[in-house]
Amino acid sequence: MIKKLAQSVREYKKAAVLAPVFVTMEVIMEVIIPLLMAKLIDKGIDKGNMSYILQTGILLVALCGLSLSFGALSGKYAAKASAGYAKNLRHDIYYNVQNFSFSNIDKFSTASIVTRLTTDITNVQNSFQMIIRIAVRSPAMLIFSLTMAFSIHAKLSLIFLAAVPVLGFGLYLIVSSAHPVFKHVFQVYDKLNTVVQENLYGIRLVKSYVREKFEINKFEKVSENIYKDFSKAEKILAFNMPLMQFCMYSCMLLISWFGARVIVLSGGSELTTGQLMSLILYAMQILMSLMMLSMVFVMIIISRASAERIVEILDEQSDLSNSDQPVYQVQDGSVSFQNVDFSYVKDKDRLCLSGINVEIKSGETVGIIGGTGSSKTSLVQLIPRLYDVTGGSVKVGGVDVRDYDIETLRKEVAVVLQKNVLFSGTIKENLRWGAENATEEEMIHACKLAQAHDFIQSFPDGYDTYIEQGGTNVSGGQKQRLCIARALLSRPKILILDDSTSAVDTKTDAMIRKAFIEEIPNTTKFIIAQRISSIENADKIIVLDGGRINAIGTHSKLLKENPIYREVYESQVKGGMQNE
Repeated sequence: MIKKLAQSVREYKKAAVLAPVFVTMEVIMEVIIPLLMAKLIDKGIDKGNMSYILQTGILLVALCGLSLSFGALSGKYAAKASAGYAKNLRHDIYYNVQNFSFSNIDKFSTASIVTRLTTDITNVQNSFQMIIRIAVRSPAMLIFSLTMAFSIHAKLSLIFLAAVPVLGFGLYLIVSSAHPVFKHVFQVYDKLNTVVQENLYGIRLVKSYVREKFEINKFEKVSENIYKDFSKAEKILAFNMPLMQFCMYSCMLLISWFGARVIVLSGGSELTTGQLMSLILYAMQILMSLMMLSMVFVMIIISRASAERIVEILDEQSDLSNSDQPVYQVQDGSVSFQNVDFSYVKDKDRLCLSGINVEIKSGETVGIIGGTGSSKTSLVQLIPRLYDVTGGSVKVGGVDVRDYDIETLRKEVAVVLQKNVLFSGTIKENLRWGAENATEEEMIHACKLAQAHDFIQSFPDGYDTYIEQGGTNVSGGQKQRLCIARALLSRPKILILDDSTSAVDTKTDAMIRKAFIEEIPNTTKFIIAQRISSIENADKIIVLDGGRINAIGTHSKLLKENPIYREVYESQVKGGMQNE
């Protein structure tokens, strides 16, 4: 885990190394100061040597200045290294997420990924800064101060060693008890983010159904769970400070007591007043370093759970990858499904598509119809290789989709999904997702085909109209037509419309289909629809039932021979006529 996280330091290695170097130099200055103060007392103040006092005083001021400078430099480089490290971690996680397949994304919830990119990385950033600064300063201070203390009086310094195992055992108990609680609390954070995300995304629905109180109660319940978990963890960590203070004050009392006795009994020959004061200062430094170490341990406890969650994302590998020698050109828009089985969980006993066999020529229009849960969307998602088949093969242009370069394949397959997504930005910026360098004329042409040009022109800013996040300032039908135009701009060999005209009226739907026939005759078109009128002129209509092909044929043939298709047609057409 540490090796994986360390890979994100990269260009900030220099700062990460300089921070502990300056910390070490700061510690050396601080350790020398008590020794000089002892000499100042013993050789200067006690003997009234003003010249020695002046010289030593100047040296002490210089050492304090150096210590301050080294401390400032260590802080500067530690901040630079930790902030840069967090930046790289976010980049690495986000970059890896972009490579995830749909199944990888299904494994991690959106809320969980957001928490890992924010809260978890902040925890690791704080821990990293403490590690390269405090975690270096504390051991260095401990070792140097102990060395100096033993050089002054070895027997008295044994008091410090007696405190170390007490602290070590206490910290071990605290760490082992608190870590599982923090690990759980971040999982609850994921739930909190999910609740907030769902509420904000569906705020119009919440208000329409007057469910504000329900959503507030749901939020408060999750928030209360976080409060309880954090309270439990903080109660465990609260034992850290009393333990440190007990050891610190015990050591100082014992050194003062035994040190005074040694001075009195030896007449100052074994231990001087200045040396006793130095021991007390070293005691302060030793115990403060132990206290800082305990703070590092606390931060590591908190960040360990976060680090594990971050590494989970970094270690996740996409289950879709290019073959050793990928194909970089799609010849045409022909599609072939050969004995295709598919399961989202890669389990042959839990198939959502089974025994799919169909041949589609380039340029054909294929309608797909079926009941809810018949796996219509699952079928078309196999064409651009959003998922891999569990069994059999899907071929595009005569080549198995697994043999294509993924980017090449997806550039030739434009998909307008059920859930239309527009990003915050102008209409032009959204359209250029289909073709980055599209000219204004090309955008206008695509919008005319998608029957979007007229309503765009009705906006005061036309194609420069700003689309709010999620496309909340355009209607459902307008959003669908913009998404179709965006797909057409990419000039694909295959166009997939997944129930993408459900929000437009039948007249507009017919005009869009007519434009497809006239303007993009060589593009293979897959149209998933609930309305028979959307697919009745298709070259082939596939009727899906329970993840299997129930029938394939033209509108007239299916109307005569297929009871499922005929039932849907009669419910829509004849039922509509009776209602009139």
